[in-house]
Amino acid sequence: MDTDEPMGEIQLSDQQKTKRDAAIEELYAEAGHIELNVGEKTIHAKRMGGKWRTFKWWSSAFWIFFALGPYLRWGDRQAVLFDIPNRQFHIFGITILPQDFWMLSLLLLFFAILLAVVTALVGRVWCGFFCFQTVWTDIYTWVEEKLEGSPQKRRKLEEAPWTFAKIRVKVIKHAIWLVVAVLTGISFVAWFVDAQDLWKSLVTFTVGPVALGTITAFIAGTYVLAGFLREQTCLWLCPYARIQGVMIDKTTAVPTYDFYRGEPRGRVKKGQKNDDLGDCVDCSQCVAVCPTGVDIRHGQQEGCIMCGLCIDACDAVMEKLDRPKGLIRYESLEQLEGNETRAMHKRPRVWVYAAILMAALSGIGYGLSTLDAIELKVLHDRLPLFVQQSDGSIQNKYMLKVLNKMTEDMDVKITASGLDGLVLVGVDEAVSASKGKVTPRTVFIRVPRENLKSASEPVVFHVEGTDSQGQVFRHQRESVFFGPDK
Repeated sequence: MDTDEPMGEIQLSDQQKTKRDAAIEELYAEAGHIELNVGEKTIHAKRMGGKWRTFKWWSSAFWIFFALGPYLRWGDRQAVLFDIPNRQFHIFGITILPQDFWMLSLLLLFFAILLAVVTALVGRVWCGFFCFQTVWTDIYTWVEEKLEGSPQKRRKLEEAPWTFAKIRVKVIKHAIWLVVAVLTGISFVAWFVDAQDLWKSLVTFTVGPVALGTITAFIAGTYVLAGFLREQTCLWLCPYARIQGVMIDKTTAVPTYDFYRGEPRGRVKKGQKNDDLGDCVDCSQCVAVCPTGVDIRHGQQEGCIMCGLCIDACDAVMEKLDRPKGLIRYESLEQLEGNETRAMHKRPRVWVYAAILMAALSGIGYGLSTLDAIELKVLHDRLPLFVQQSDGSIQNKYMLKVLNKMTEDMDVKITASGLDGLVLVGVDEAVSASKGKVTPRTVFIRVPRENLKSASEPVVFHVEGTDSQGQVFRHQRESVFFGPDK
């Protein structure tokens, strides 16, 4: 075996050795420009391709719906519209009113549990792949790289004196940043105001103060957080970074440096005998690509958002050096130490978490499936409970409240059943139920006294309406009819 090769590696040809040595020299040249994040300077992360970078772009595409979702139409209205002033949430063909907000509680519970479960299993993948701050910072730095060049060039440009060329590049960059920030603010408001009406009001300068203030706040927040604070937002402002330490343990799969294989690390030079060194050549590429400047070789840290970019960087180096990939990989400490060999789907707590999530989803699904287009609420008048008419019949008074959850007004017919000889008074004609509102109506039920078998009898009110497409909607509510004691 050639003593120039690490222990356990296959023999390399002279050409392969020359190529490897050139790659090492290039990596060390880049490593000289790498600075650890101490919060004093902007981190200019190196952008590299790889499996996790590709996954990061695909997961970021989740936010395309945030930008384009408000422009989807459903009939004559916006497909998804959270109409807070009118207290109506329109989600395609479903309209959710305050009476149905119990489903919102289940939805919030589901996402809270999901965040805890995902963090316990695979760490801060929300931060690394889906978080608003992470995605927008990635977009801003991508624009910056296209205009100002590689991290080394950006650092040199920051230190260079102000010239016309520097001013031109900076103005273009910040103009693009502001355009992205403006579109972000408008996209957010468009979920709460009809997007078409919002753009008309913006063009004609008639936008309301609330919408304008919200857009301005989002412009400032996006521009400052993604353009300037960047990783400092994750380090110092985000509460999730503070609590993640109690949400992960030794069984959580996170980006992990294999110190058994990598240590002792050391720089490799041409002709150097390095049988006593590990596979880590101390090139610091894992630090160079980290958006928060973390050195993963020091173990899990507060600043790590677990985006996996250090894995791509290390794998690329290992490939250049003809060494096995996976020196840095997604793995738990238990697996790294050989104490856990079961796959993720075979662990009991994964099934427990899945059962909790399925229960929350089932509740939401049940709520949506039983969501009625019209609902009826019945309030019995207590003073008095009943009145005896001149013909001897017994009369009860009720307040009916018809809730129309449709997006159009609807004429509904109200009937009652449950007692022999029942006569419903006050709804001879159809009741016009306004869209998204509660329509009250006072009615009376009269029943011959001889038809009453006890002092209280069940009675059922029915409401039926037909929309403009001819679809029939029904709902019923049970109440009580009171009479004198037998």
